Amino acid sequence: MKCFLRLFMLLLTLQSLSACQGQDKEQSETNKNIQVITNVNLIDIRTGDIQKAQVIVENQKIKSILEPSTETVKNAVLINGEGKYLVPGLAEMHAHIPSVIWNDPQMEETLFLYLSNGVTTIRGMLGHPLHLTLREKADSMAILSPRIYTSSPSLNGNSVTTVEQAQTMITNFQKEGYDFLKLHPGIRLHVFDQIVKTANEVGIPYAGHVSTLVGIRHALQSKYASIDHVDGFLEGLVPESLEVNPSENGLFGYNFTSLADTSLIPELVQMSSENKVWVVPTQSLFTRWFSPIPADSLANQAEMQYMAPEVIENWTNSKVNLTEGEGYDPGQWEDFMHIRKLLIKSLHDNGHGLLLGSDAPQVFNVPGFSIQHELQAMVDAGLSPLEALQIGTINPAQYFNQVGKFGEIKEDASADLILLDKNPLEDIKNMEHPAGVMVRGRWINRDEIDQKLKFISDKFKAEK
Repeated sequence: MKCFLRLFMLLLTLQSLSACQGQDKEQSETNKNIQVITNVNLIDIRTGDIQKAQVIVENQKIKSILEPSTETVKNAVLINGEGKYLVPGLAEMHAHIPSVIWNDPQMEETLFLYLSNGVTTIRGMLGHPLHLTLREKADSMAILSPRIYTSSPSLNGNSVTTVEQAQTMITNFQKEGYDFLKLHPGIRLHVFDQIVKTANEVGIPYAGHVSTLVGIRHALQSKYASIDHVDGFLEGLVPESLEVNPSENGLFGYNFTSLADTSLIPELVQMSSENKVWVVPTQSLFTRWFSPIPADSLANQAEMQYMAPEVIENWTNSKVNLTEGEGYDPGQWEDFMHIRKLLIKSLHDNGHGLLLGSDAPQVFNVPGFSIQHELQAMVDAGLSPLEALQIGTINPAQYFNQVGKFGEIKEDASADLILLDKNPLEDIKNMEHPAGVMVRGRWINRDEIDQKLKFISDKFKAEK
């Protein structure tokens, strides 16, 4: 009997031990999905305050933000944040995505280039039916990609010429699931008004360029979701008494530089505020493509190794054709840029607000890398480094009605994070070359970034 009791107790002990081991194993497996960024300098993107913290990430979200500690979650993946700085992932609000199938190498490379520089959300500005599938793949984490919002295919002076076309196209684009309409130049006024009317009826926003026959004041009164490139604003500074032909404006009003009356800036800025129109400057397009910097100088920058040789050749030709002809004057460009900076700073201070966007990939704007140029351009226009970061984080979240969901580091927000070696509030250039990027909980360390970038670079070297 005693032997039986001993055997019974032994079996009971082994069963309990097995159950505990099973629980430990289950807990261990669960904890493998938990990541802890330890003892990091966390930047409050709203205030600029910095606190030492541990950030716990689970199931693609920020689970908790704790005081720094020597104790960590058992078996969790640790990311060393000691001496480093943590900011939210950036939104590239004027991005372009290839019109190829989602698993095409070109698509994978483009999306990774954005991620490599901390861009965890992109607003695609030239939509295609394939991008609707791509958006779903990104949402489900089936592919490594920033979060995607996509425009409709282009609405322009050639694609939509009648009110009947406008009604049909806008209704179909809304039904197909595009996030917003993309407006390009050349739209006639009566067609534009029908686009706005139908868009409001079916409930789809519209954004992009301002056609010369529409004009900035009518565009603002029509409540664009965003006006990109600061398009139409310089033309709006030309006094009506001069009776200029609006079609002779040149690139974003360049030809009207000497006619612009900057005392009219407050009126336009107030209109943008009253009508809640966001503005995406894409200033790096003008500091690079439209600048007097020689094309060869830009073509030889290190980031160009991640673009195909034929792309660099096309970009070089485009810049030469634009900036080396008789109609281009570096002095006029300086005046033009001065006016743009005044507009950008005033729109930031007194308008509805700015959204960070660089127009990549565009001439000498490499995806991801160009957002660094745009951040610097915003600082050069008078924004502080913190303000430049805010227009790429909390402002886009507000634009998409996703405040608290992404764009800042707080509990229950999406785990979109950039780990930096130095404080970006001291110098915006410290945003370059991140130590790691997290997109919806997927951690990409510096080694992985470098390996993938090298793969892209080596492929294009072989093509030369």
